[in-house]
Amino acid sequence: MQHWARRLEQEVDGVMRIFGGVQQLREIYKDNRNLFEVQENEPQKLVEKVAGDIENLLDRKVQALKRLADAAENFQKAHRWQDNIKEEDIMYYDSKADAELDDPESEDVERGSKVGTLRLDFIEDPNFKNKVNYSYTAVQIPTDIYKGSTVILNELNWTEALENVFMENRRQDPTLLWQVFGSATGVTRYYPATPWRAPKKIDLYDVRRRPWYIQGASSPKDMVIIVDVSGSVSGLTLKLMKTSVCEMLDTLSDDDYVNVASFNEKAQPVSCFTHLVQANVRNKKVFKEAVQGMVAKGTTGYKAGFEYAFDQLQNSNITRANCNKMIMMFTDGGEDRVQDVFEKYNWPNRTVRVFTFSVGQHNYDVTPLQWMACANKGYYFEIPSIGAIRINTQEYLDVLGRPMVLAGKEAKQVQWTNVYEDALGLGLVVTGTLPVFNLTQDSPGEKKNQLILGVMGIDVALNDIKRLTPNYTLGANGYVFAIDLNGYVLLHPNLKPQTPNFREPVTLDFLDAELEDENKEEIRRSMIDGNKGHKQIRTLVKSLDERYIDEVIRNYTWVPIRSTNYSLGLVLPPYSTFYLQANLSDQILQVKYFEFLLPSSFESEGHIFIAPREYCKDLNASDNNTEFLKNFIELMEKVTPDSKQCNNFLLHNLILDTGITQQLVERVWRDQDLNTYSLLAVFAATDGGITRVFPNKAAEDWTENPEPFNASFYRRSLDNHGYVFKPPHQDALLRPLELENDTVGILVSTAVELSLGGHTIRPAVVGVKLDLEAWAEKFKVLASNRTHQDQPQKCGPSSHCEMDCEVNNEDLLCVLIDDGGFLVLSNQNHQWDQVGRFFSEVDANLMLALYNNSFYTRKESYDYQAACAPQPPGNLGAAPRGVFVPTIADFLNLAWWTSAAAWSLFQQLLYGLIYHSWFQADPAEAEGSPETRESSCVMKQTQYYFGSVNASYNAVIDCGNCSRSAASLTPHPCPADGPEQCELVQRPRYRRGPHICFDYNATEDTSDCGRGASFPPSLGVLVSLQLLLLLGLPPRPQPQVHAHASRRL
Repeated sequence: MQHWARRLEQEVDGVMRIFGGVQQLREIYKDNRNLFEVQENEPQKLVEKVAGDIENLLDRKVQALKRLADAAENFQKAHRWQDNIKEEDIMYYDSKADAELDDPESEDVERGSKVGTLRLDFIEDPNFKNKVNYSYTAVQIPTDIYKGSTVILNELNWTEALENVFMENRRQDPTLLWQVFGSATGVTRYYPATPWRAPKKIDLYDVRRRPWYIQGASSPKDMVIIVDVSGSVSGLTLKLMKTSVCEMLDTLSDDDYVNVASFNEKAQPVSCFTHLVQANVRNKKVFKEAVQGMVAKGTTGYKAGFEYAFDQLQNSNITRANCNKMIMMFTDGGEDRVQDVFEKYNWPNRTVRVFTFSVGQHNYDVTPLQWMACANKGYYFEIPSIGAIRINTQEYLDVLGRPMVLAGKEAKQVQWTNVYEDALGLGLVVTGTLPVFNLTQDSPGEKKNQLILGVMGIDVALNDIKRLTPNYTLGANGYVFAIDLNGYVLLHPNLKPQTPNFREPVTLDFLDAELEDENKEEIRRSMIDGNKGHKQIRTLVKSLDERYIDEVIRNYTWVPIRSTNYSLGLVLPPYSTFYLQANLSDQILQVKYFEFLLPSSFESEGHIFIAPREYCKDLNASDNNTEFLKNFIELMEKVTPDSKQCNNFLLHNLILDTGITQQLVERVWRDQDLNTYSLLAVFAATDGGITRVFPNKAAEDWTENPEPFNASFYRRSLDNHGYVFKPPHQDALLRPLELENDTVGILVSTAVELSLGGHTIRPAVVGVKLDLEAWAEKFKVLASNRTHQDQPQKCGPSSHCEMDCEVNNEDLLCVLIDDGGFLVLSNQNHQWDQVGRFFSEVDANLMLALYNNSFYTRKESYDYQAACAPQPPGNLGAAPRGVFVPTIADFLNLAWWTSAAAWSLFQQLLYGLIYHSWFQADPAEAEGSPETRESSCVMKQTQYYFGSVNASYNAVIDCGNCSRSAASLTPHPCPADGPEQCELVQRPRYRRGPHICFDYNATEDTSDCGRGASFPPSLGVLVSLQLLLLLGLPPRPQPQVHAHASRRL
């Protein structure tokens, strides 16, 4: 077998030496040495420059934010509250007005038909990926808020003045994107105006639940949620509690920590989490699933619940926010005030706020609940029905904002968010936020107002930040990345969420964006701590097609981005320390090389694919490379490569590489007969963006990415010495290859390494495309006793045919498998159409033997950005969404009609008349996702790579007693829950919270702590409601904004 391996190696090497032209291309580069310069990537200087450019970009947004926040506070302070204000008194552009009409797409729809709504015209703006109007702002009001309420109308009145400030900001910085004011009342005013992106179902967007608003409205939180599950909490009330807890969890961000427990006579966590955990997406998912399993039984024991909560908050042996501490209690009512618990744990300093929620309709005295909240700097809320959940589970942020407001200028610090999906279609963004405070006073000498008015935000698109980073000088495997204090990536080439959900931030950890190891953990920690550093490491990387693992050397350099919570890193392979920069000052030579880009030259010089890069501003992009080349040629006939509107570096390198690869055709390819060695094509790809395929007809079956930096064969060839094989990609679920017309080939490629002035550079990759059928026959000869294909087969004393892959192919299986475990060649004709498949799908037992004997090492990881097909909903019974359904006996029982259950059910049904989708769809569906749309999920990925390149193996395989299941060896991604969250939280990754915290102010007035009252309904009211239901007449909409009395100031 070693002899066969050497023969195969020599055959491939011989073909590559003759046709690949590695040595000849080296000579061509040296012959053209006067046409390019060797430039150096200096990592420290590069990363510091990019960090400075990003800092300057964000600083311009910060200045605009400060102007907006100051103006908003002054406008609101000067505003006079109007009790008798009417809808017709306010003129504004309602961004949802068109969407609420029957046919918003129709050209005949008259905009502004609603009271107080302006009619606007819009123009398409590529910067916003939307139609906009720069002369006006737009207003978005949540669906469950009554637009005609006095609070909302006054809010619209004073915020109108922000319009001029928005426009002045844009005049000073034309690169500004969305400027937004999110009000604590729920009103969103944004600039420039654009129609709201209305979902197909009910619109649940509320600015107060957006990640950027939550971060700007309060400091980080340590929250313990305790839920009363005593026997009195039955049916609909328990359903309301479960939904309330889930909505409460949605008000938390990754800077917060939380735990959820249920209690009756004793308290216990609802999930496997035994202490506070970070409120990230995956942990919150665990809580939400666990909450659904709560069952009501036993008696109410407030003491057990509160003691558990205080113990959780006092646990200092875990990572937590160490800022605002609070307990949120959901109950249907009780008489115990548990004053002894508060005296023991919280008084006199009252460092923990207590918020109490009376859930459902009942006759219990709520005075104890009010007292608990008021005695512990919290607030008391009532949630009588589903319609009150969203508004009352977010109002606590107003209370947490009090110390910020009282801190004044000290708290006016801009914070930058995690990455998230913009709700208006801008794509992935980060947002700078600044709180806006209420500066009014009832009268001179009175206490300062302590209400937060809202949060000002300005978006920065990730693409705008990416433009500040070097694109093509770092090579195919070099890149820039950035992370925040949580270790989440802001920039990274692997940040590619497949199904971004604007309701959740995009939180991809640096250690999940790459393959985790100890060195990267150290780098991540240093970056989070705001340090500078440099480290060369040996690490594993996935190939671009995620089929292979390569062990590589990378240089990491990092610096903090000042005035932000971000840190910037640069990754360079050693061979990318230097790069080529073309210097084509000779215009005659420019024209000569440019002519080789013309399709008229392809028949003699081979087909050219050019990388779809942004060579010039006016170049029209296209996914079709032929069309893109046509657009490029047409533009080049109008401008020169030295034009100011073009990227001279990209253009000069592209034209230089066109000429250099043409010389390769001239010196090597043109005079060779590819059929002699059973080749379908030869090719060369370069850093400059040229892929030349010869002969021209081979381009018809060329399926590689025209951008070399995005081609798996190109990147892997740069990282590996020797030859890289790339069989055709086959999925086990697809039908086998169809071997027709000699078009199925196997790519073999290698990097061209230059040594110029003592510097090593790899500016190109060359290779051949082997004819699969012909090389399968050749493979049998190379693994036989014959020296060449035409020699007759001889079997004798010195030549035993039992070890001959050609003659004895019925009993002897001979295969060539690549370093990822994929079949390349076989002596079995029936396996030829399986070339490119993972070998376990071809011969499971043999692949398992190779794995068991350490030929291959397995690497498992998780893709947290994957997309999965939606799961069909389970059959949960006839009742919609598990709502309590009364029996006939209940309807006939007068006692039932006067009970809390009936009252609560009527409220659910009335709410359902207006928002009927609550009975039919999940919140995600209500946002407009069709049932067939893919959803985000976690995929488990498995790759295999050589554990040792020097190993040989000889053994008898007992196929009936394999040590591990053959089915377990698969490279195909499969849906998974990811690592066990309960175990992960026991060893949390290093992070740091924001450096600012405002959770206490001695002057805070805690007297406003909720003064609700619960009134049992009369039978007359119930009968009237029933008549409304029978007649199908929904009641007149009432204001659903819960506003403090001082909000109007």
